[in-house]
Amino acid sequence: MQMAETEQWMKDFYEKRGWTEYGPFIRIGFLMEEAGELARAVRAYEIGRDRPDEQDATQAERRQELIEEMGDVLGNLAILADKYGITLEEAMKAHQEKLIKRFETK
Repeated sequence: MQMAETEQWMKDFYEKRGWTEYGPFIRIGFLMEEAGELARAVRAYEIGRDRPDEQDATQAERRQELIEEMGDVLGNLAILADKYGITLEEAMKAHQEKLIKRFETK
């Protein structure tokens, strides 16, 4: 799936469930929640988890968790961006241009 198709699919999915009705302050809270879950997944992948109440995961399972949490972050970011009429492609292009300009050699 291309990024624009993915964004449209997410928007449709969220709209069907009424999740796009949340305002930007609530959406940013969801985004931060997912960023925290991604941080936990990165930690587990890199150094593991030492919890007696949890079953240890394989590296493949940890990688899958990373993929899913990154998707959750991107999904929330895409919905937030859509509230302002911004696509992820547009945001990434602006980010790239900003970095090129900031770090170009003179």
